[in-house]
Amino acid sequence: MQSCLPNLDGDAKPATQGRMSDGLPDSLIPYDEIVQEALRAVVGRVLGSVATNGGLPGEHHFYITFKTQAPGVDIPQRLIERFPDEMTIVMQNRYWDLLVDDTKFSVGLSFNQVPSKLVIPYSAITGFHDPAVNFELRFQAAEGPEGPEPHDEAENDGPTIKPVEDGSNVVAVDFKRKK
Repeated sequence: MQSCLPNLDGDAKPATQGRMSDGLPDSLIPYDEIVQEALRAVVGRVLGSVATNGGLPGEHHFYITFKTQAPGVDIPQRLIERFPDEMTIVMQNRYWDLLVDDTKFSVGLSFNQVPSKLVIPYSAITGFHDPAVNFELRFQAAEGPEGPEPHDEAENDGPTIKPVEDGSNVVAVDFKRKK
C-alpha cells in the first residue's frame, strides 16, 4: 500500500517505503487536488477563528497571496490594473469587516488611504504566511511554462515586518489510517 505525504508547498508526493518510485502508475485518485483543497480549508479555518474572536491574537498577522483574475475574486478595478496576475495583502492592524464562509472570505483594507473591499475565494489563494510563527502554505496554481509573473507587494496601509528566518518552518503532517 502506498501512502501520500504533502511537502511544505502542498504538493502530495508518494512515500515509497523503500521502493523506487520509478515505474509506478499514475494515480487515478486526485491526491494533489484533495491535499490542496484540505490545506486551503486550513486558511478558511484560521480566518474564521480570527473573525469569531474579533481580531488577530498576539503578534499574529497574515500575508495572503492570490490570483487577481481567478473566478470569484472581487476587488476594485484599480487593484486589478496594478496587479493583473497576482497580489499579496497584509492582514495585521488595519482591516475591517472580515467575513468568512466555506468557499471565500471578504475583508476591508486600505490602499494608499483608499478603503477597499476584497472578496477572495480560497481557490484563488496561492500563498498564506503568518510570520509571527513562521507558518507558511503554498498552493499550486495553473501557470504558464515560466511560472507566475513577478508582482509588487501590495501597499495596503499596514506596517511592513520582515519574517525571521530561523529555519523553524517545518510542518509535520501525520496521515495515519484509522482501522
